[in-house]
Amino acid sequence: MQEETIAGIASGMGGGISIIRISGENALQVVGSIFRTKKYLSNLQKEEKENIIWKSDYFEKKETHTIHYGFIVNDQEEILDEVIVVLMKEPNSYTKEDVVEIDTHGGNYVVKKILNELLHHGARLAEPGEFTKRAFLNGRIDLSQAEAVMDVIQARNSMALKSSVEQLKGSVQRAVKEIRSRLLYQIAYIESALDDPEH
Repeated sequence: MQEETIAGIASGMGGGISIIRISGENALQVVGSIFRTKKYLSNLQKEEKENIIWKSDYFEKKETHTIHYGFIVNDQEEILDEVIVVLMKEPNSYTKEDVVEIDTHGGNYVVKKILNELLHHGARLAEPGEFTKRAFLNGRIDLSQAEAVMDVIQARNSMALKSSVEQLKGSVQRAVKEIRSRLLYQIAYIESALDDPEH
């Protein structure tokens, strides 16, 4: 497991919806510090607002693989966007770490504002391919599957896509295991023949 919490844009820019992915030890805390529920914001507008305190451990108390509706705010409690947050706790996530995905409107400006808030609250900007790298380093996928992720993204026709998806599902891994098993058998056979040349 990597100690740093990373954040990055996980979708193409310019669409109606953009996805920002956060992964790492403090992913739940980082997102929890800028997320607010509709109920909380409604209560904040009432007279007793000084008694209302947002707890950034909001997502730590929630079940894994759940969806949450709310708003992303800045330090001044100004709403940046209305969002859907997808929560995936470790080890049952893409990177085998705590992963949170924020589905936000796809405008470049709002996506960058939310990303900057995440960086301001303790995440660092993910390097290209770093989520897949973490999935590989944490043992969720092997090297051939990690390479297949990029092949799926870059596929230009149905044949290339089909081949990449098969590799992503582990076809290369299974073939390598089978060849390795046969080689080990043959090596063991040769070793035993050398140890007992009369037979």
